[in-house]
Amino acid sequence: MEISKPHAALLSSPGMGHLIPVLELGKSLVTHSNFTVTVFVVASHKSPAESNHLLDSLMRPKLFDIVQLPPIDISGLVFITQLAIMMREVRPALRSAISATKPRPTVLIVDLFGTESFHLADELDMLKYVYVPTSAWFLALTIHVPFLDKEVKGEYNNQIEPLRIPGCKAVRPEDVVHPMLDRTNQQYFEYVRLASEMPMSDGILLNTWEDLEPSTLAALRDESLLGRVAKIPVYPVGPLTRTISGLRSELFDWLDNQPSESVIFVSFGSGGTLSYEQMTELALGLELSQQRFIWVVRPATTEAVDAAFFNSASSDDDRLTCLPEGFLTRTKSVGVVVPMWAPQVAVLMHPSIGGFLTHCGWNSTLESITNGVPMIAWPLYAEQRMNAALLTEELGVAVYSKVLPKKKVMGREEIEKMVRRVMEDKEGHALRTRVKELKHSAEKALSNGGSSYNALRDWHSNVRFTCDAKKCLQKP
Repeated sequence: MEISKPHAALLSSPGMGHLIPVLELGKSLVTHSNFTVTVFVVASHKSPAESNHLLDSLMRPKLFDIVQLPPIDISGLVFITQLAIMMREVRPALRSAISATKPRPTVLIVDLFGTESFHLADELDMLKYVYVPTSAWFLALTIHVPFLDKEVKGEYNNQIEPLRIPGCKAVRPEDVVHPMLDRTNQQYFEYVRLASEMPMSDGILLNTWEDLEPSTLAALRDESLLGRVAKIPVYPVGPLTRTISGLRSELFDWLDNQPSESVIFVSFGSGGTLSYEQMTELALGLELSQQRFIWVVRPATTEAVDAAFFNSASSDDDRLTCLPEGFLTRTKSVGVVVPMWAPQVAVLMHPSIGGFLTHCGWNSTLESITNGVPMIAWPLYAEQRMNAALLTEELGVAVYSKVLPKKKVMGREEIEKMVRRVMEDKEGHALRTRVKELKHSAEKALSNGGSSYNALRDWHSNVRFTCDAKKCLQKP
């Protein structure tokens, strides 16, 4: 009997860190699993023209439809609460948009903040999955946090002992995810809620792969460990990252003239910001290191480290005022300062790049690994401190300062030391060897017969079987 072609509706919360992995999952479902895909995106407060331009730039070639849902007023709320409220308030618009989509989607895949839309999937007789575009270790903590909520007394970051997760690496109190820093804040209650709702799905898709986190993935499946909580299949289908080719600009002309693996790329993602004092120390640290660099500079801020997440870009003049006097002149022979944004994937792919100073967002982490580039970990918010610990202590592909940026300003001497460790020292050579091993591991996982290829195939088969079975049951 011929099985109809599944139609997956993917729901993404705003922000590049959420949108990009959802779009990459959509591309994978279309090209490798023969799905029809519609992506529903909760609009930010950018202008419609700016939002459309951004989506168009991320969708070349265009493989599926993207529907923008109306923006929600989230002024006056903190970061995680903003995302949770936006995803909650957009549900009526999502219901209308899905109902108007022809053919009707048979599968709903939500990102981490969209679990409150599960009831909508039930109402419309759709399968429901969660796509967690980050590490298995983060998923393990999230699945376990409702139990920690009952067991741990007081604030998590005031605990003396690490927070234990069955079958997994424990989490140091200072490394807990951003919403766990204040148990009286609404963002903490939102985090516990979505953690409780995730096991209500039909399964979880993860942007990681077997060889990267084997022990954690085993614990998520083990019914005597975390598997007893999840009670649903977990599919590691990553690394799903952007691919860019044929991009040229003056930046790449400059890179072409640099020696192999001689340039460190510095970027804190689309949402990360630094204080004025920290910007000064970073600039002077790069100068002291005497290494070639590309630095994507955003204006300094007196607000939170995630202040740029929902904000529009500032002018080039704004970012220039954040740099020390004379810095651009003194470093013009070895460095390039790029205002606001650079084509990160294309930069990391270039053979002249030898290191990446990064905020450790999971998208950036995977883009660095899949291009064989070692990292300097500089976590700012969300789950980035966990990512930094994973990269340095478990995977051995990054260095991490003992001076935590969230607690005090990191001085120029410490920054110089970290840059030299990656770019010059024997430690940097070891990091580079290890990250290239992981690059090959990632390529193998995604290739025909690899672990992620098989995981996506198994998920696809399960969806097709379940959808067909439900249709058979509905026949008179």
